[in-house]
Amino acid sequence: MCQFDLEAEGQSVPCLYFDEPGLANTEATLKRAAIRAAELNIEQVVVASASGETALKAAEIFHDCRLVVVTHSTGFYRPNFQEMPEEIRHRLEEKGVKVLTCQHAFGGVNRAVRKKLGTYELDEIIAYTLRAFGEGMKVAIEVSLMAADAGLLETGQPCLAMGGTEKGVDTAILLRPVNAQNFFDLRVMEILAKPGFYHEEARKK
Repeated sequence: MCQFDLEAEGQSVPCLYFDEPGLANTEATLKRAAIRAAELNIEQVVVASASGETALKAAEIFHDCRLVVVTHSTGFYRPNFQEMPEEIRHRLEEKGVKVLTCQHAFGGVNRAVRKKLGTYELDEIIAYTLRAFGEGMKVAIEVSLMAADAGLLETGQPCLAMGGTEKGVDTAILLRPVNAQNFFDLRVMEILAKPGFYHEEARKK
């Protein structure tokens, strides 16, 4: 066993590491992000939500922040279909939440090239690279770009961003948002919650 004393300038920020990714981690992820928002007086929060269920939970927790909810693009699963019901969208907007539906930052016209020609384009290569940290990490960064491009996040100011794996959220990060055209200036400042993928290691044994 290695024993040592850590003496370095900096700060220790707790991070939740979940045994498995997915919906079951939503409440813990939202609460962990809310604690950090209060500690740092973070004013802007962005969260991914397809059906709107996660968005409604976030609206109850982040009532002191400027909350932006980013949905799947219309037609993501089938033509002319939007997953978030209008009734839920209206409920969120009545609470002062900004709801954004637009082209995905890491999908869109380039995804059409992949579907038609079987050739991956740059944005999806970036997406696969970010998935090395988990699907939620990719989603959290992607929705921050989308919200910044829509003028709903102030670039240069810290923001809490949350994404998940299929449903709910399981990843929360503190980042400095940028517009998509300035992607390489984006900085992830802290990781507050993410899947540890212990289940994958267990299956290998």
